[in-house]
Amino acid sequence: MIQDYFQLKNKVCVVTGAASGIGLAAANLLAEVGGKMVLLDINEENGQKAAKDLREKGYQAEFIKCDVTNAKDCQHVQHHIEKEYGAVDVLFNNAGIIKRKSVVDLDEHDWDLVVDVSLKGVYLLSKYLIPLMAASGGGSIINTGSGWGLKGGDQAAAYCAAKAGVVNLTKAMAIDHGPQNIRVNCICPGDTDTPLLRDEAKQLNVKEDAFLASSAIDRPLSRIGTPKDIANGVLFLASNLASWVTGTELIVDGGGLA
Repeated sequence: MIQDYFQLKNKVCVVTGAASGIGLAAANLLAEVGGKMVLLDINEENGQKAAKDLREKGYQAEFIKCDVTNAKDCQHVQHHIEKEYGAVDVLFNNAGIIKRKSVVDLDEHDWDLVVDVSLKGVYLLSKYLIPLMAASGGGSIINTGSGWGLKGGDQAAAYCAAKAGVVNLTKAMAIDHGPQNIRVNCICPGDTDTPLLRDEAKQLNVKEDAFLASSAIDRPLSRIGTPKDIANGVLFLASNLASWVTGTELIVDGGGLA
């Protein structure tokens, strides 16, 4: 049956940036189809709550505090998963941040922060978890890119650079690890109603409602995305329905790039 293609029963699924927004929605959806969830974030309070909420619904979930820019944190995750589960089946590299500034206005610290979280974090966690995935016969990696990783955007120089890097890193990883039966794809959301998007309004000093409305107005579907919209795409890429899909980007943006 078609729903069997979406089943991830007993699959070990790791999600970064899982305490809120797209990461939280993806963690919930992957748990609903049977995934054993390992939630990673730097926000320990919200991350622990997210894992607890999943357990109260009858799902298997735990939270590990992890700064994806820190190699020791990523190694700790590797050691813990190897000890507790022995495998990784799905890795959703989702953690990211944005600073709405041009290269002239952006200071070096913020450049490093955006690039490190959004791009280096994909590299580091993949570096330590791919060996576990390969040893258990393969799996699926989904990296969060952006529409602005495929085209430019205003006052977001570091973010655009980092997300473009994620898009092409995805392709390189797909080439390198395809022989290990590891599929690597990139999901590219458009503007999605998350704490990250609402923080952009504050950075740009505009009212949230006006900012969200302006983000929707030019899209053929005339709305911004929800975290669940993006999570649905993540589930597709994680599932057997995408068994011959690798090295590509799935644009989920209400037609914005069109």
